[in-house]
Amino acid sequence: MSLLITIAAFAVAIGILVTIHELGHYWVARACNVKILRFSIGFGRAVWMKKLGPDQTEWAIGVLPFGGYVKMADERDGSVSVDASGADKARAFNNKSVWQRIAIVLAGPLANFMLAAFLYWALFVSGTPGTKPYIAAPVPNSAAAAGGFAEFDLITKVGDKAVATWGDARLLLLEEAVRRGTVEIEIEEADGRRKFKRLSLDAVGKDDLDKDFLAKVGMSSYRLKVLPILDEVIAGGAADRSGLKVGDRVVRVQGTSIDKWETLVTRISARPGEATEIGVERAGAEINVTVKPDSITENGKTFGRIGVKPRVDRALLDKLNTVVRYGLLDAVSRAWTKVWDMSIFSLKMMGRMITGDVSWKNLSGPITIADYAGQSAQLGWIPYVTFLALISISLGVLNLLPIPVLDGGQLMYYIAEILKGSPVSEKVMEIGQQVGLTLLLGLTAFAFYNDIHRLVTG
Repeated sequence: MSLLITIAAFAVAIGILVTIHELGHYWVARACNVKILRFSIGFGRAVWMKKLGPDQTEWAIGVLPFGGYVKMADERDGSVSVDASGADKARAFNNKSVWQRIAIVLAGPLANFMLAAFLYWALFVSGTPGTKPYIAAPVPNSAAAAGGFAEFDLITKVGDKAVATWGDARLLLLEEAVRRGTVEIEIEEADGRRKFKRLSLDAVGKDDLDKDFLAKVGMSSYRLKVLPILDEVIAGGAADRSGLKVGDRVVRVQGTSIDKWETLVTRISARPGEATEIGVERAGAEINVTVKPDSITENGKTFGRIGVKPRVDRALLDKLNTVVRYGLLDAVSRAWTKVWDMSIFSLKMMGRMITGDVSWKNLSGPITIADYAGQSAQLGWIPYVTFLALISISLGVLNLLPIPVLDGGQLMYYIAEILKGSPVSEKVMEIGQQVGLTLLLGLTAFAFYNDIHRLVTG
């Protein structure tokens, strides 16, 4: 079931992002009176095609789903015949002014940025749930401990940028970690006083950035401490059948001491269908109960479950959680700021990969992207829409790179045309296409290698 969700989520994401990108090219080309011969989602042989409109444009879906294209009339590829009327020649892409061609090429990436801005706007208006950036007790002798950070410090700023959630703080700290060095963090202490503390990120290596990089400096998000006290015993479940009751505090499982709920869950999950001795405190006395956890299989994994829920400090839980929400107009500027910040961050990461400051292991391919699509879809619509926005930005940035087979490579030719006063020769463009295709295939192969390595190593 999980695999089906992953495939479906990935297919929907690719379909939306590629369609929006190509529609950007299509709409501006039509506005510039360029004749459109084919609009295709996917490459290769068409599995579906229909001709529509006065130009009988072919709307098609290709057998290979990774990408798409808009084929325009162009004298250079023979799609406009020599004896064609002057009107048809005037509608050829190559006969449009250089500024019109630039607008058409730019429209694809711009459409992706506009989609991302719209998605962020929708998220900001509807409200995005998150965890406030409270800090857990730092690891002893770590950089966080040396910086004077303490449990339940609330991060309010990283550098000069305010943060509202742990996700915001982590992203800004990731940007700082790429540069290494020390970052100044404004925190609000448990008594309400605000202070500036400094965190050294020198311990974060270039291979740590796609992992829990903050563990390298001994910092993590504060997690609610849930004690192993039963707040609900589900009727008919294994716990109910064995005689466990609301208010029981679990102190041992199979003779091993238990002091937090997560440990209880881990111990029970590892014993599906096995008789398990559980020691509990009840009314000041300790008793032993034998429970046989129900065997549950989900997503191909089998684990034990006894049917209980923990007692949670609701007041503290409410304090830890937040919902970030903005007004209709305020959300517009914040959405575009988010798109800009993420675009610049993507470019910086790419640049540091080239210089060797960031590991190429951070480069992800379609397998990893599909995995993220599936995970976010299973978490709910907000994580999935956030994922779509991030990938849409990545697609826009990628297509603006000065690689000839991409939109950025075409823009490079047109800028050269403006500077030299005449179009770049077909020979130069042909060589550029070969070099660009080789480079792109190499990057794709390396991304696939990283994907497979992640799968193998977990």
